[in-house]
Amino acid sequence: MRKERAPPDDASAPGLDAQHAADGLARLVLTVMKALHELLERQAIRRMEEGELTDLQLEKLGTALMRQGEEIDRLRKEFGLTDEDLNLDLGPLGRLR
Repeated sequence: MRKERAPPDDASAPGLDAQHAADGLARLVLTVMKALHELLERQAIRRMEEGELTDLQLEKLGTALMRQGEEIDRLRKEFGLTDEDLNLDLGPLGRLR
């Protein structure tokens, strides 16, 4: 036998739940994008320090990383998020900046 559900109050209206889910998803996706961006930056620095890249490769990589960072920042602002919203506590590894 099915239980009857109480009608949703204003706080749990479908539109609000969908918006909350969309905001959470945007935050998650941008956090992952930021983490990957920082990983790519660290990898680029390592390759540069080891002399694995030509001057042209360094220039292209630097430009690509700069544009990627700008796009992440633009999207963060578009969704009304702060830098702190995208920080992850990685435990012993520290915080994602």
